[in-house]
Amino acid sequence: MDKNFQEEFTQIIKFQPPLYKQRYQFVKDLVEKYKPKKVADLGCADCSLLWTLKFCSCIEVLAGLDICANVMKEKMHTLSPLPVDYLQPSERSLTVTLHHGSVAHKDPCMLGFDLVTCIELIEHLEESELKKFPEVVFGFMAPSIVVISTPNSEFNPLLSRVMLYRHPDHKFEWSQAQFQSWALETARCYNYSVEFTGVGHPPTGMEKVGFCTQIGVFVRKYPQTGESVPSEKPTEAVYKTVFKAVYPSLKDEKYLQNAVISEVIFTAQIIKYRLMSKHKEYSDDPERKSQFQPSMDCFSDHLGKLVVEKNMEPFVSGNEVYIPLTTIFSFPKVNRLCGTFEKLCKLIAGKVTLSSDGSAWLFNIENENEEN
Repeated sequence: MDKNFQEEFTQIIKFQPPLYKQRYQFVKDLVEKYKPKKVADLGCADCSLLWTLKFCSCIEVLAGLDICANVMKEKMHTLSPLPVDYLQPSERSLTVTLHHGSVAHKDPCMLGFDLVTCIELIEHLEESELKKFPEVVFGFMAPSIVVISTPNSEFNPLLSRVMLYRHPDHKFEWSQAQFQSWALETARCYNYSVEFTGVGHPPTGMEKVGFCTQIGVFVRKYPQTGESVPSEKPTEAVYKTVFKAVYPSLKDEKYLQNAVISEVIFTAQIIKYRLMSKHKEYSDDPERKSQFQPSMDCFSDHLGKLVVEKNMEPFVSGNEVYIPLTTIFSFPKVNRLCGTFEKLCKLIAGKVTLSSDGSAWLFNIENENEEN
């Protein structure tokens, strides 16, 4: 929650990578393991963990909550989509929202999350807030997984310049026994299991001191059912939304259509270039030209009433090039973007020039030569 301050006093022991990065990596590894779609970070502060998690492809909804709006606002711009996100939209959808509020209060916007992270948060809570915290997170929000990290007070003697607590805003710092006692009781009350681990290894021979940062991973024992959902559901929001970003996604038909048309144009241009190169070879060689010309004349004779068969190869007819849509659809990226041939036809309808029966892309070579 306050990584810059906490790294200042680690003079005796140097952590590589820095301790805050180890905490973030721990959460990231957990995300890779469980593949949650909706993740909330309580006490998100400068949004660094949220920024790290936005690159996890399984996550579709990210939410941050903090009591200090100014700290969030300083770095919330890092969560906005970049120009490349619009040029190359992701296949997944992603919405990032930041809320200003207290973890001691319930708000319906925090319901339905798969994973909730509380990284270096609980030690900042007043006693009254800490008492309400389990009911809000485990009872009301009731995610599948909760990760809580907090300083291990037993490690403090190994850290330089730590008199009482590691940060002036800390209200307490627990020993391993204190944290585990609180965590086990909380897990028991709300039907969770909990496993203990941490980051920041102690020096060799001092293993009993434990990790510098102790972590509890809570996993809900039973799937959420109608009976277990808390009866008290506030209908009014108590948090204030300070930021929201919706990333461009191929799940949005507008962005999917743009991506498909761009890929179809690119594919068609490649096919046309190869076809015209082959056609030029025949035109430059009199003997091969004489073999090629009858078929070209045949195409010309039937132009206007020609129905391009779905399995027909691309061909040149006079000043026009025909590329069957089935040929374009057979290219892996076009196929993956569209899914079905019908979807391809729907997305490019009215956006490109097609043959009279709509089965082939039509290029006019004469017009292109004039433009060139």
